[in-house]
Amino acid sequence: MEQARRFLGKAMKKQKSWDLPSTINTDKNAAYGAALTSMKDSGKCEADIEHRQVKYLNNRLEADHGKLKRLIKPVRGFKSMKTAYATIKGFEVMRMFRKGQMRHWQLFPGVKGEVYLVEKQFGLDSQNAYSEFWKTLMAEFEAA
Repeated sequence: MEQARRFLGKAMKKQKSWDLPSTINTDKNAAYGAALTSMKDSGKCEADIEHRQVKYLNNRLEADHGKLKRLIKPVRGFKSMKTAYATIKGFEVMRMFRKGQMRHWQLFPGVKGEVYLVEKQFGLDSQNAYSEFWKTLMAEFEAA
């Protein structure tokens, strides 16, 4: 319970006085409930803070990384930190493409822009996508 109280205390300290939460979502660990009750009794947090212990609702980051964790699970057993970093970085980049978060950095529209961006990101030979794009573009100009 002491660790949970310390964790919640640090989280509450970082909040501005005008931005204190009215609800705290945690997982079903009983230590959080006891720690929050202890903090309310000692006056370290507001007495009317609602505590919800709901599985998977504890925070948005955990929910967002759930999909990434499912991708990483079959790939466990990385031989080095370098390969783990590169693999997870690749998963994150591809998820960002799927979520539409990379459109601002794409030089070219569509899949070719994605390929070019991935090649640049990972230091691959970018001449393939780049030259392919220019060939397509020149063919369209000549046809027009």
